Amino acid sequence: MRRLLLASICMLAQAESSAQSLSEYQVKAAFLYNFVKFVEWPAAAIDQRESITLCVLGRDPFGDALVRAVEGKTVNGHQIATRKINEVAAARSCHVLFLSASESGRAAEIIRAVQARNVLTVGEFDRFIESGGMINFVMDGQRVRFQINAKAALDAGLKISSKLLQLAAPAEYRGKN
Repeated sequence: MRRLLLASICMLAQAESSAQSLSEYQVKAAFLYNFVKFVEWPAAAIDQRESITLCVLGRDPFGDALVRAVEGKTVNGHQIATRKINEVAAARSCHVLFLSASESGRAAEIIRAVQARNVLTVGEFDRFIESGGMINFVMDGQRVRFQINAKAALDAGLKISSKLLQLAAPAEYRGKN
């Protein structure tokens, strides 16, 4: 288990350092898949036979990058599935919810709607963390970084690995575009 954890962290670092050769959204898709490996959901949140669902709410910036990043992959015996959704109500059945920049104006409302559902929320816009989001992508030049709001995750019943927390940029980090 420890070996798998270290290998996953190396993959995260490799994806982060390869941002020049991969598109921004290929890197973000790889991060989303890897985030699943470092988050612990309550036992009741994921049935043993259930897929872990990564949802994109709003305008989908990934193209086919997210589908390709998770295709045929599993985490702890769970298949990974992706869904594009347009309604907040549909987000309640997701395990990971990526809010695209098109949803920045209603981020706090969306986050409140899924908080009690053990949904890991991920965004990519200013003030996402302050709105109660759990993980926010920020750009540092051509490099994709991320911030983590561990308290928001705990409040939603999720536990983020200390290894992932160590890789995160400080919450006040704004990136360099």
